[in-house]
Parts: sequence; C-alpha cells; structure tokens
Amino acid sequence: MRILFMGTPDFASAVLEKLVAADCDVVAAVSQPDKPKGRGHKLMPTDVKKAAQAAGIPVYQPETLKNGALMPLLDELKPDIIVVAAYGRILPSYVLDYPKYGCVNVHASLLPKYRGAAPIQRAIINGDKVTGVTIMQMAQGLDTGDMLARAETEIGEYEAAWQLFDRLAAMGGELLVDTLRKIDEIVPEKQNDDEATYAAKIEREDGHIDWTRDADTVIRLINGMNSWPLAYTSYKGETLKIAEAVKADADAKPGEIAELRKNEGLIIGCGSGAICVKVAQFPGSRKMNVEDYARGHEIEIGEILI
Repeated sequence: MRILFMGTPDFASAVLEKLVAADCDVVAAVSQPDKPKGRGHKLMPTDVKKAAQAAGIPVYQPETLKNGALMPLLDELKPDIIVVAAYGRILPSYVLDYPKYGCVNVHASLLPKYRGAAPIQRAIINGDKVTGVTIMQMAQGLDTGDMLARAETEIGEYEAAWQLFDRLAAMGGELLVDTLRKIDEIVPEKQNDDEATYAAKIEREDGHIDWTRDADTVIRLINGMNSWPLAYTSYKGETLKIAEAVKADADAKPGEIAELRKNEGLIIGCGSGAICVKVAQFPGSRKMNVEDYARGHEIEIGEILI
C-alpha cells in the first residue's frame, strides 16, 4: 500500500521508523511546522521531519489542513491509507475520507480507556498496572473510531512517562506493521462508549505536588510528569522540580525534608509514608542527582515544602 504518514513528536518518529524498517511504502510524511526553540529561538525540525529526511522520505509541513489545503498533495500522492501518530491536529473529513483504507491512528492506550491527549501520563498518575496501544480506524469523534488491533503491557512500579513513551512507541510501530499486512482480513471492533474515559492534556500546573497525599500518589505524579513538566514544589519560596523518587521508610511531616541519606537521597514526608528523592532540579541549578547537588550546596533539613 501507498502510505502517507502524519505525525510530529518523538513517539510518532519511532512509529515511522518501524514502518521504514519493515520496508513499507511510505510515500511522504506530513508534520507540523518547525517551531523556534532555545534561547536563540532557532527553528528546529520536528522529530518526524528528522526521521523522514533520514529515510529519504519527502516531508510536507502545512500551516493548516482547513479549506482543502491538503487536497493537492493527496491528489498528487494518491495514498491508499493514511497513518497518524500524534500529529497534533484534528483531521478534516476530506482527509479522513480520501484513502481507500481511510486513516488509522496509533493511540497509546487500551481504548476506549484514555481517549485524548495524555493517555501515557494519566495511566501512570492514576496508578494503572496495565496499559497498551490501540490501532484504530479514525472517525470524526475524539479517538472514537473502530479498533483494528490492541496490545497490552504492564507498567513498572517506578516507570517514568518517558520510559513508557519509548516502549509504547516501539509496540505501536510493530503492531501497526502487523495490522497493515493483514488489514483486508481484520474485522473492526466498535468501542464501548460506556467504558470510555478521557485523558486531558497535561498542563504545567498539573505537576504541583500535594504533600498531604500518600507516598504512592506522590511518586506516581513524579513519574507521570517525567519528562515534562516535571513534578514541582516550593522550596524557600522558589521552585524545586523532582524527577525521580522511590518510597522510603521514615517518619516525617507532610512536605518536611527529614534527612539526606547517604547513597540514597533526600527523604521527604507525605500525608502517609515518605519518599526518597534521587534526582531533582533545585532553584538555579540543572537537573542532577541529589547527592551530587548536596556536595556543593546546603540543603536545609527540617524545611517544609509546599
């Protein structure tokens, strides 16, 4: 089949690389426009653009899909199917209806659970033990289309969102390749809308730590917010970001910095239990191992984080 790929971030580029490795006929890639990054505000290519260029695949970056803007490209490429992975925009009906096999999406949850923008982070934050990927036929609703294939995996006790992103991207790419190879044989399965849940987009303020919560809940938030925006708290009136933590055996007040344990990390109390912070970004510093930071800076034991 002639495949038109649509995607933008690293999750999507990993899926694209699986298609390329399987010798699928990807005729072009569509990605969002390059955006300025860093202090110099230099335009940086999207991850999908970089992956496509490395594979010799033409890349198109339309500013909009509205008013038939993509139609000339569709007429030129004549794709049999459009594969979408984290493209970042809603596809209009003329795109959805164009290919013979329609548009299929690689979604990082076991639909109908966690429709929406942040299924990976929400699964970790909510304490799910199992998640997975779904290959679905795209429709007008938000992740409401019929399911073509699903694969599940367990979530590790301290697995961070970035780690689960990488695993699900690889799983999704492999499942997609298998699905495309036997797409004529697959009987689509409708989603049960009564079981649907929504994974809202992650906002920066979602990362604020409530130290009155139990240790397990706090750790899940830290893992779910890694790598962006990182869970955070207030330390001496400034922002302290926490990247990695595990449960600890300690008696401390909620938010209290109880001790700095050698070869372990910073012990902080919660509403129930305590955590040991291993990697953090203190005010005015880069993200680093807590013990490395403590060699050059004093951490005030007894300080209450808020």
